[in-house]
Amino acid sequence: MSLAIASSSALAFNLNFGATPKAAAAPAFAYGLPGNFNALGGSELNFDPAGFLDGKSEVEVNRYRECELTHGRVGMLASLGFLVQEKFHPLFSGDGGPAIDQIPQLPPWLWAVMTVGIGFCEFQRISIGFSPLDDATKKAPSALKPDYIPGDLGFDPLGLQPPDAAEMRTMQEKELAHGRLAMIAAAGFLAQEAVTHATWGAAIGAPEF
Repeated sequence: MSLAIASSSALAFNLNFGATPKAAAAPAFAYGLPGNFNALGGSELNFDPAGFLDGKSEVEVNRYRECELTHGRVGMLASLGFLVQEKFHPLFSGDGGPAIDQIPQLPPWLWAVMTVGIGFCEFQRISIGFSPLDDATKKAPSALKPDYIPGDLGFDPLGLQPPDAAEMRTMQEKELAHGRLAMIAAAGFLAQEAVTHATWGAAIGAPEF
Protein backbone atom coordinates (compact mmCIF):
# COMPACT_ATOMS: atom_id res chain seq x y z
CA MET A 1 0.00 0.00 0.00
CA SER A 2 2.79 2.42 0.89
CA LEU A 3 4.55 1.62 -2.39
CA ALA A 4 1.36 2.34 -4.35
CA ILE A 5 0.85 5.69 -2.64
CA ALA A 6 4.46 6.68 -3.26
CA SER A 7 4.23 5.67 -6.91
CA SER A 8 1.01 7.66 -7.49
CA SER A 9 2.50 10.71 -5.78
CA ALA A 10 5.59 10.54 -7.94
CA LEU A 11 3.44 10.21 -11.07
CA ALA A 12 1.35 13.21 -10.07
CA PHE A 13 4.50 15.22 -9.42
CA ASN A 14 5.91 14.31 -12.81
CA LEU A 15 2.66 15.21 -14.56
CA ASN A 16 2.45 18.60 -12.83
CA PHE A 17 6.09 19.34 -13.42
CA GLY A 18 5.79 18.62 -17.11
CA ALA A 19 2.58 20.58 -17.61
CA THR A 20 2.72 23.63 -19.85
CA PRO A 21 2.70 26.78 -17.69
CA LYS A 22 -0.15 29.18 -18.21
CA ALA A 23 0.66 32.19 -20.37
CA ALA A 24 0.85 35.47 -18.50
CA ALA A 25 -2.20 37.65 -18.98
CA ALA A 26 -1.69 40.53 -21.39
CA PRO A 27 -1.47 43.90 -19.64
CA ALA A 28 -4.46 46.21 -19.82
CA PHE A 29 -4.50 48.80 -22.59
CA ALA A 30 -2.07 51.60 -21.68
CA TYR A 31 -1.47 49.63 -18.47
CA GLY A 32 -4.81 50.77 -17.13
CA LEU A 33 -4.17 54.51 -17.30
CA PRO A 34 -7.31 56.69 -17.38
CA GLY A 35 -8.37 58.31 -20.63
CA ASN A 36 -9.10 55.18 -22.70
CA PHE A 37 -11.47 56.82 -25.16
CA ASN A 38 -12.33 56.13 -28.80
CA ALA A 39 -12.10 59.48 -30.60
CA LEU A 40 -14.00 58.10 -33.59
CA GLY A 41 -17.01 57.11 -31.52
CA GLY A 42 -18.50 53.68 -31.08
CA SER A 43 -18.34 51.27 -28.20
CA GLU A 44 -14.84 49.88 -28.79
CA LEU A 45 -12.05 51.45 -26.80
CA ASN A 46 -8.27 50.94 -27.01
CA PHE A 47 -7.89 53.76 -29.56
CA ASP A 48 -4.32 53.64 -30.86
CA PRO A 49 -4.54 53.58 -34.67
CA ALA A 50 -0.85 54.45 -35.16
CA GLY A 51 0.31 51.74 -32.77
CA PHE A 52 2.31 54.05 -30.53
CA LEU A 53 1.83 51.72 -27.55
CA ASP A 54 2.79 48.48 -29.29
CA GLY A 55 5.54 46.73 -27.37
CA LYS A 56 6.05 49.62 -24.97
CA SER A 57 6.89 49.06 -21.31
CA GLU A 58 4.81 50.62 -18.55
CA VAL A 59 7.46 53.28 -17.89
CA GLU A 60 7.51 54.20 -21.61
CA VAL A 61 3.71 54.47 -21.69
CA ASN A 62 3.83 56.63 -18.57
CA ARG A 63 6.29 58.88 -20.39
CA TYR A 64 3.77 59.36 -23.21
CA ARG A 65 1.07 60.20 -20.67
CA GLU A 66 3.38 62.69 -18.95
CA CYS A 67 3.89 64.44 -22.30
CA GLU A 68 0.15 64.43 -23.01
CA LEU A 69 -0.71 65.89 -19.62
CA THR A 70 1.98 68.56 -19.87
CA HIS A 71 0.87 69.70 -23.32
CA GLY A 72 -2.80 69.47 -22.34
CA ARG A 73 -2.28 71.74 -19.34
CA VAL A 74 -0.36 74.25 -21.46
CA GLY A 75 -3.12 74.00 -24.08
CA MET A 76 -5.78 74.88 -21.51
CA LEU A 77 -3.81 77.96 -20.42
CA ALA A 78 -3.17 78.93 -24.06
CA SER A 79 -6.84 78.61 -25.02
CA LEU A 80 -7.88 80.75 -22.07
CA GLY A 81 -5.19 83.25 -23.05
CA PHE A 82 -6.62 83.63 -26.53
CA LEU A 83 -10.10 84.25 -25.14
CA VAL A 84 -8.95 86.83 -22.58
CA GLN A 85 -5.71 88.43 -23.76
CA GLU A 86 -7.00 90.16 -26.86
CA LYS A 87 -9.13 92.60 -24.85
CA PHE A 88 -7.82 92.40 -21.29
CA HIS A 89 -4.27 93.54 -20.42
CA PRO A 90 -3.88 93.60 -16.63
CA LEU A 91 -0.07 93.49 -16.60
CA PHE A 92 0.92 95.84 -19.40
CA SER A 93 -0.50 98.14 -22.04
CA GLY A 94 -1.54 95.96 -24.97
CA ASP A 95 -2.28 97.06 -28.50
CA GLY A 96 -5.30 94.82 -29.03
CA GLY A 97 -5.80 92.76 -32.15
CA PRO A 98 -4.88 89.10 -32.66
CA ALA A 99 -3.00 87.54 -29.80
CA ILE A 100 -0.31 86.12 -32.07
CA ASP A 101 0.55 89.67 -33.13
CA GLN A 102 0.81 90.79 -29.50
CA ILE A 103 3.39 88.17 -28.53
CA PRO A 104 6.36 89.91 -30.23
CA GLN A 105 5.31 93.19 -28.59
CA LEU A 106 5.60 91.92 -25.02
CA PRO A 107 7.97 94.05 -22.91
CA PRO A 108 11.41 92.51 -22.20
CA TRP A 109 10.79 92.35 -18.45
CA LEU A 110 7.75 90.14 -19.01
CA TRP A 111 9.79 87.78 -21.20
CA ALA A 112 12.35 87.56 -18.40
CA VAL A 113 9.67 86.81 -15.78
CA MET A 114 8.07 84.16 -17.99
CA THR A 115 11.41 82.51 -18.73
CA VAL A 116 12.32 82.27 -15.06
CA GLY A 117 8.84 81.06 -14.10
CA ILE A 118 8.69 78.38 -16.80
CA GLY A 119 12.24 77.28 -16.02
CA PHE A 120 11.42 76.91 -12.32
CA CYS A 121 8.28 74.86 -13.07
CA GLU A 122 10.18 72.57 -15.43
CA PHE A 123 12.99 72.10 -12.91
CA GLN A 124 10.45 71.07 -10.28
CA ARG A 125 8.72 68.66 -12.67
CA ILE A 126 12.01 67.02 -13.66
CA SER A 127 13.22 66.69 -10.07
CA ILE A 128 9.96 65.00 -9.01
CA GLY A 129 9.21 62.66 -11.90
CA PHE A 130 12.36 62.08 -13.94
CA SER A 131 15.08 59.55 -13.18
CA PRO A 132 18.43 60.98 -12.10
CA LEU A 133 21.40 60.63 -14.44
CA ASP A 134 24.11 58.11 -13.72
CA ASP A 135 27.34 59.88 -12.75
CA ALA A 136 29.48 57.67 -14.98
CA THR A 137 27.35 57.35 -18.13
CA LYS A 138 25.40 60.61 -17.79
CA LYS A 139 22.32 58.66 -18.81
CA ALA A 140 19.24 57.46 -16.94
CA PRO A 141 17.91 53.89 -17.05
CA SER A 142 14.49 55.30 -17.97
CA ALA A 143 13.04 58.74 -18.58
CA LEU A 144 10.64 58.62 -15.64
CA LYS A 145 11.01 57.13 -12.19
CA PRO A 146 9.30 53.71 -12.13
CA ASP A 147 7.10 54.68 -9.17
CA TYR A 148 6.13 58.11 -10.55
CA ILE A 149 2.46 58.66 -11.41
CA PRO A 150 2.24 60.76 -14.60
CA GLY A 151 1.14 64.31 -13.86
CA ASP A 152 1.22 63.93 -10.08
CA LEU A 153 3.51 66.75 -8.96
CA GLY A 154 2.02 67.07 -5.49
CA PHE A 155 0.64 70.51 -6.38
CA ASP A 156 -2.85 70.92 -4.97
CA PRO A 157 -3.03 74.26 -3.10
CA LEU A 158 -6.86 74.28 -3.13
CA GLY A 159 -7.22 70.71 -1.90
CA LEU A 160 -9.25 69.59 -4.90
CA GLN A 161 -7.86 66.06 -5.08
CA PRO A 162 -10.55 63.67 -3.81
CA PRO A 163 -9.53 60.94 -1.33
CA ASP A 164 -11.72 58.33 -3.04
CA ALA A 165 -9.93 56.38 -5.79
CA ALA A 166 -13.00 56.25 -8.07
CA GLU A 167 -13.58 60.00 -7.78
CA MET A 168 -9.90 60.62 -8.42
CA ARG A 169 -10.02 58.58 -11.61
CA THR A 170 -13.09 60.54 -12.75
CA MET A 171 -11.21 63.80 -12.15
CA GLN A 172 -8.24 62.46 -14.14
CA GLU A 173 -10.58 61.56 -17.01
CA LYS A 174 -12.01 65.08 -16.97
CA GLU A 175 -8.58 66.69 -17.01
CA LEU A 176 -7.51 64.55 -19.97
CA ALA A 177 -10.70 65.35 -21.89
CA HIS A 178 -10.31 69.09 -21.31
CA GLY A 179 -6.59 68.98 -22.08
CA ARG A 180 -7.09 67.12 -25.37
CA LEU A 181 -9.81 69.53 -26.45
CA ALA A 182 -7.67 72.51 -25.41
CA MET A 183 -4.71 71.35 -27.53
CA ILE A 184 -6.98 71.22 -30.58
CA ALA A 185 -8.55 74.59 -29.67
CA ALA A 186 -5.19 76.33 -29.19
CA ALA A 187 -3.97 74.99 -32.54
CA GLY A 188 -7.20 76.24 -34.11
CA PHE A 189 -6.77 79.71 -32.64
CA LEU A 190 -3.19 79.88 -33.92
CA ALA A 191 -4.11 78.70 -37.41
CA GLN A 192 -7.19 80.94 -37.70
CA GLU A 193 -5.38 84.10 -36.62
CA ALA A 194 -2.30 83.33 -38.72
CA VAL A 195 -4.45 82.97 -41.85
CA THR A 196 -7.04 85.72 -41.30
CA HIS A 197 -4.92 88.19 -39.28
CA ALA A 198 -8.07 88.87 -37.27
CA THR A 199 -9.14 88.06 -33.72
CA TRP A 200 -10.96 84.85 -32.96
CA GLY A 201 -14.18 86.84 -32.54
CA ALA A 202 -14.14 87.84 -36.22
CA ALA A 203 -14.72 84.20 -37.15
CA ILE A 204 -18.04 84.21 -35.26
CA GLY A 205 -19.16 87.64 -36.43
CA ALA A 206 -17.99 89.51 -33.33
CA PRO A 207 -14.83 91.36 -34.41
CA GLU A 208 -14.91 93.49 -31.27
CA PHE A 209 -13.50 90.41 -29.54
